[in-house]
Amino acid sequence: MKSFGQKAWMLPQPVLIIGTYNGDGTANAMNAAWGGQWDAKEIMISMGKHATTENLARCNEFTVAFATKKTMVAADFVGIVSAKNDPEKMQKTGWTATKAEHVNAPVFSDFPMTMECRILRKIDESEEGYYIVAEIVNIVVDEAFIGEDGKPDVEKMQLITYDPVHHGYVELGKRVGNAFADGKELK
Repeated sequence: MKSFGQKAWMLPQPVLIIGTYNGDGTANAMNAAWGGQWDAKEIMISMGKHATTENLARCNEFTVAFATKKTMVAADFVGIVSAKNDPEKMQKTGWTATKAEHVNAPVFSDFPMTMECRILRKIDESEEGYYIVAEIVNIVVDEAFIGEDGKPDVEKMQLITYDPVHHGYVELGKRVGNAFADGKELK
């Protein structure tokens, strides 16, 4: 085995699009790669110092969409361009925003699945940012991505993951097994 030392290489890393409202009420989005499930009803996201963190200081509600192969270019764009520097940022994405049903934040209809969230606590808040733990208030899924069982069909979504090793995006693949079941054959 080859050793690489300490690296931020947790795999896979979801490509999360955080939706908030700017002070003037316009929709804003940023790309956040360092996040995941905190427990059954909560998520955690590492936030730096961004326009989004300023928006979250005004309102503790936001949305989280999952980037896809189709939304990849614009998802990368909102990660490298700040609304502070480019007031046309959101128009350039071509995304359509509507107000979420359960939180005061935008839902971008271009994504197959979006979580509506509310911050429960901030951890290690500093000049550089903080970690947020947020409750999942609601999840909305585009009807085109609902499976025969009436639940979201992840395989249809063409979700992408961030590759921190090579700084790229990788499309997630097909189902290969059954959780909490396939391992039973080793009992």
